[in-house]
Parts: sequence; structure tokens; C-alpha cells
Amino acid sequence: MTADADAPQAGAQIEGDAGAEIKAVPARHPGRWVATVIVAYVVVVFFHGLITNPNFEWSVVKKNLFDGFVIRGVGYTLLLTFLSMIVGVALGTLLAVMRLSPVRLISGTAWVYIWFFRGTPVYVQLLFWGSIGALTGKSVALQIPWPFGIVLAYVPVTKLIPILVAAVLGLGLNEAAYMAEIVRAGMVSVGEGQAEAASSIGMTRMQALRLVVLPQAMRVIIPPTGNETIGMLKTTSLAGVALAVPDLTYVVTQVFSVTFQIIPWLLIAVIWYLILTSILTWGQFYVERYYARGSTRALPPTPLQRFRALFLHNLTTVHSAEGRAPLGPPPPSAAR
Repeated sequence: MTADADAPQAGAQIEGDAGAEIKAVPARHPGRWVATVIVAYVVVVFFHGLITNPNFEWSVVKKNLFDGFVIRGVGYTLLLTFLSMIVGVALGTLLAVMRLSPVRLISGTAWVYIWFFRGTPVYVQLLFWGSIGALTGKSVALQIPWPFGIVLAYVPVTKLIPILVAAVLGLGLNEAAYMAEIVRAGMVSVGEGQAEAASSIGMTRMQALRLVVLPQAMRVIIPPTGNETIGMLKTTSLAGVALAVPDLTYVVTQVFSVTFQIIPWLLIAVIWYLILTSILTWGQFYVERYYARGSTRALPPTPLQRFRALFLHNLTTVHSAEGRAPLGPPPPSAAR
């Protein structure tokens, strides 16, 4: 009898608790605040030293940032990057196709190439191409190969392989080994059914590869290829050290070896490398976004779209604080 009498009171108490307002207490994150303070302090100290330290000699940086020698060095850096990546991508794609060949001799040859060029430092390879004359002699015979052996002409090695060509060969052949694995990974990522479907409608193996497999593999190939391009831009600095190619790093080192203004000239090189890599990063983002159209429902926002969304969000916050109407179209409930 007592339990029956208490039941309505318990139900009324539950209904009263359900109608009461719930006060949500935000979670506290003291670790985030500590990390924020530490990072902010480090950033302030860094920029304070960057601005106030006279040894940076920012006046020298400002005066020589667009000097003719520097611009010429930037041009050589871009030329080396462009030519080396063309050699690397073209040869790497061929090696990837060879690696997937059912013929063991072809796939084994590609594997040995990749093993050799990935297993030796690119600096050593550049030195080898710079010293190729020690292997071939001062002149190279242009001849019809065996069994005829008819010599057409003798060409000096320095004319046949000048330092720029030697640098492109050293960088491009090394890059091809890495691009081969990147392209092969992209091709393997495409389902076998795609190639089988292409074969069922009468396509040859090369047609299926060119028209079906490679276009779908580009989504996997493009991101690491962009990273390789940025890495190649910086690796070209080794060509100046190994072969005296007048790229950006070589020009800067030659100037400060005479003026002894080491820090400002190194800062000039740093600034130009950051500018060039930022441009390449921006281009890589849009190429990746283009090839991601068929794989994601919503494409990632561009930097301009991110800035616009952040700007509109801040305006909406200000308008809400001032009691104004929020920006943008009304919600569906308000429209009804």
C-alpha cells in the first residue's frame, strides 16, 4: 500500500526534473591553454630576434633580393626542376609499366634499375655524370653499333654532355626510380575489373592502360608527384655543389664567399625557395582538387572559399552580438 502511494509522487518528481533547465558546464582544457601560452611565447621571441638582431642585415637582403645574379639563379633552378621532372615522370611511367609486365626479363630489368638508382645517393650520381669524361675519354665516337662499327664522328664529351645536361641526367634518372614506384602504386590501386571491362570491349592492353587505368590512377599519383616536384626544386641545389651549375644556391654561395655576408645571402636563398615552394604547393592543391572530383561528394574548399567562409562567420558573430539579423538566407523554419 505504501509503494502504491509513493508511485505518483515519484512520477511527479521525474516529470519535474525533466522540465527543469539543464545547465551545461563546458569542459575545461588547461593543457591547451598551457600549450598556447608556450607556443605564443616562442613565436614572440623568434620574431623579436628576427627583427632586432643586427646580424641578419635585412638591408642587404632588401637590396639584393631581386639582383640580376639571383634572378638568373632562380631561373636555372626552375629550369633544372622542370627538365628533371619531365625526364623522371616519363621514364618512371615507362618503368612502372615494365614492372607490371608478365615478361620476367622486362619486369626484372625495371626492378634492377629502381634498385640501383634508389640505392645510391643522388649526389654521387651527379658527381658520376660530371666525371663521365674519365670513363669515355675526351671524345665520344658516334657510330653505327655492332656489328657494323662504322664511326661517323668524334664529339668532345663537354659538348655532348655539358654541365646542364649532366645535371638533368643525374637528377632525372634518379627521380625516375621514385616515380616508377609512385605510378605503379597508382595503377595497382585501380581495380582489376576496370582492365577486364576494357578488354571485354576490344581494347588492347596499352589502350586500357592509357584510357582506363591511368586516368583513374591519377588521383593516387598526383599527391606524391607534387611532393616529388617540391623535393626536386630543393634537390637542384646539389647540382650547384657537384657540377657548378649556376642555380640559386650556387650563386648565393659564390657571392658570400667574396663579400663574407653569409647570413643575409642565405636568407635571400631561403626567401626565394619559400616563394617557389609555396607556388608549387598552391598548384598542387588545385591539381589534386581537379582529380578528386569523381571520388568525393564534396570537393575541399579552396583558400579563397575558406577565407570567405571565415569572413562571413566573423560578420555573422558580430551581427548576432549587436542584435542584427544574421547574414545569408534565413533557415528553413524561419522561411515557413
